[in-house]
Amino acid sequence: MNSLSVSSLTLTFNRENFCCISREGTPLVIGYPSLLTDAGPTGTMLQLISVTSETAVDALTSIRMEARYAAVPDVRLTLEFRLAEDTNIIRFRYTFRSDERRLRKQDGRDTLCYLTLPLSGSEKLTEVRFSEFYEFYHSFMPTEAPAFRSCDSAMGPMLYAESSQGTVMLAYEHGSQYPDRFLAFYRTEEGIALRAERANYLPDEPLDGEGYTTLWFQAAYVAGDANALRRGYRDFQLRRATPNRESRKPYIFYNSWAYQERNKWWNGKPYLESMNEEHMLAEIDAAHRIGVDVFVLDTGWYEKTGDWQVSRERFPHGIAAIRERLEQYGMKLGLWFNPTAAAVSSRMAARNAANETEQNGEHPAPAEIWETEQSRFFCLVSNYWKDFADELIRICREWGVTYFKWDAIGQYACDAAGHDHGGADAPMEERRANYAFKQVQYMSRIIDRVCAACPEAIVDFDVTENRRSMGLAFLASGKYFLINNGAYNHSFDIPTDGKSNTNLFFYPGHARTWVCRTPLVYDRWIPSVLFLTHYLPDGPANLQRANAASMMLGQNGVWGDLLSLSEEELDYFGGLTALYKRVRDDVTEAYPYTEGDTSSAFEAHEKLSEQTGKGIVCLFATAAGEYVYRTHVPAKGDVRVEGPASVRVEPDGCLTVTLRAEGRDSAIVFVL
Repeated sequence: MNSLSVSSLTLTFNRENFCCISREGTPLVIGYPSLLTDAGPTGTMLQLISVTSETAVDALTSIRMEARYAAVPDVRLTLEFRLAEDTNIIRFRYTFRSDERRLRKQDGRDTLCYLTLPLSGSEKLTEVRFSEFYEFYHSFMPTEAPAFRSCDSAMGPMLYAESSQGTVMLAYEHGSQYPDRFLAFYRTEEGIALRAERANYLPDEPLDGEGYTTLWFQAAYVAGDANALRRGYRDFQLRRATPNRESRKPYIFYNSWAYQERNKWWNGKPYLESMNEEHMLAEIDAAHRIGVDVFVLDTGWYEKTGDWQVSRERFPHGIAAIRERLEQYGMKLGLWFNPTAAAVSSRMAARNAANETEQNGEHPAPAEIWETEQSRFFCLVSNYWKDFADELIRICREWGVTYFKWDAIGQYACDAAGHDHGGADAPMEERRANYAFKQVQYMSRIIDRVCAACPEAIVDFDVTENRRSMGLAFLASGKYFLINNGAYNHSFDIPTDGKSNTNLFFYPGHARTWVCRTPLVYDRWIPSVLFLTHYLPDGPANLQRANAASMMLGQNGVWGDLLSLSEEELDYFGGLTALYKRVRDDVTEAYPYTEGDTSSAFEAHEKLSEQTGKGIVCLFATAAGEYVYRTHVPAKGDVRVEGPASVRVEPDGCLTVTLRAEGRDSAIVFVL
């Protein structure tokens, strides 16, 4: 047996499993992976070779174990771990290598078992799904459900087991919309097995060269119940899930799209009519007044996709005038991208002709991209990914762009032969599914390459439509753009004339805040700072307060027609965000407490840091009345109230807040 200690965590390795002994002293025993090769099944019995450790970036410890399979000795296994002192969550992945062997399927199905976890049988098993799309809200949201109640498998990507001794968690870092399964947990006589479901590898995929490297997996043991696990996992996602730390900072983002859309549907103008230097400079001035940190030019800032140069027709001074104005205010610049599109006449398209996507053996027809030149579409799971990554690095270094919004990335975009998702010997359906499996991994490669060159960069992925890769893998590199305008008319079977905008929630009012706040249930597991969602700053003041209160709960996005706001409205919204900025780090760190359902008569959201006692409490009402909320966390700072509410400080330091609503109304309690 080999063992290695990292602070208060100890990893031990023997011939059949490895275990992590946590700071609580309880071992988490995990069985090694097994696979089917052309020489037969490997089994899980290993011949250990070595265990080494080194300090990786960001105070993480990297541990590597090298071994051979006893049944197929020419298949070598490398286990790579990431551990840190301040979290119980460990990340690990495998690499299989062999000069001779190939991975095999059985009856066309994957046979790779990634791990096993023995259980006593008395545990309460729960599946956590992060990628279920709720049509009612037109948004992804998390779901927790009893595991294996109706069948012997669960998609996850997380499974936890509660017992009187503590809670064990397993998860995998991938992404797809539930129930589109690529991996699944299975109930076995001994406990749990996590298995490849489909398309995790190609038929007869060789293990030579760099070998086959798996997804990252996560495991943890906590001495407490599921709530203790949620708290620990949330902190892990905030501080330890990625070295790309800028993505976790609570910047306030402004995006130009809402006005572009309003201008189209309310004023009959093209989407790009307002995408020009004069209008954007005026919006920057207004955005500064309301406290924006990152100003994002949505689609149309470019001359053509692929080469990604600023349109000189719309921006005569290139990006220089925009940058200069932003720098005056200490604001950052963000840009919209479709990573898969390159204009027909672009140099990017010419260089990557061999990497163009195919569907059913044909290239999709070129299409106009938001009133710009027609584009062709390119495969992310090919060498094209490096070209696109290097283009973002150029833009970051030359123009100072630090935020990249990615849009329009469908999961099943390519079945071409000869890319990195299969050759001509693989069936077309296998190539298509393998593209869908690998896509999010290549997206992460792009981000990690960009962030290695430009550590200040942030990438978010627009998942405002379904059938996109949603899950834990992308969060290991970036963040999500969660909601655009919520549901459409057709989501509720409301007929339209085909000429009008079908968005239901791009109008000013309270209804949009209900839709956008609903996915805050993610915040129990994953900080809401990772799910950018935009609120509207339109007046009057009570409506501004409701939107500001919602935005401050962590989604941190604002958009709309800033130039229509009065001086008083700009000052009021800006004053609220100025107060928020004093405690936004506390709010980001704070575990959420909530009372009432979204849009119910009374709804309360408490985000007070247990470390500092600072943060906010946001209260919402939809019916007139008096409502009382008592905080769970004692306050340790000056209390300031915005809206029709009063506060009493109790002897234990907790706050009793009384909201007196005359109808739809809100209040914000700042603890500064």
